[in-house]
Amino acid sequence: MSDDESEEEAPAVELGEGPDVAGAPLARVTARLTWGIEHSTIVDREGETVIRTPDGPQELAAVLEDVDEPYFADRHEFEAAVREAIGTGPVPTDD
Repeated sequence: MSDDESEEEAPAVELGEGPDVAGAPLARVTARLTWGIEHSTIVDREGETVIRTPDGPQELAAVLEDVDEPYFADRHEFEAAVREAIGTGPVPTDD
C-alpha cells in the first residue's frame, strides 16, 4: 500500500464551530518533556507556556508555584500534581 492510498483512506476530522479556548492543553506540554524530570527543569523549559485551567489561562510557572514536588518520575505524576493545583472543571472559552 502506498502513502497516497493511506492518506486517502484517513477520515477528515472537522473542528466544531464556537469560541476559541485560550492556552495549551496540559497533555501537549507534557508530551514535549522527557520523564523523569525535575520541577526546576520544567519551569526552565516550559514555565512561560500558558495552559488551560478552570480559572482561565495561566502560565505553567505560576501554577507550579503551588506544587511542592521536586521531581516527577513520569507524566502521570506531573499531570496529577498540576491538576491538584488548578482543580478540575470546565475550561472557559474566549467569547
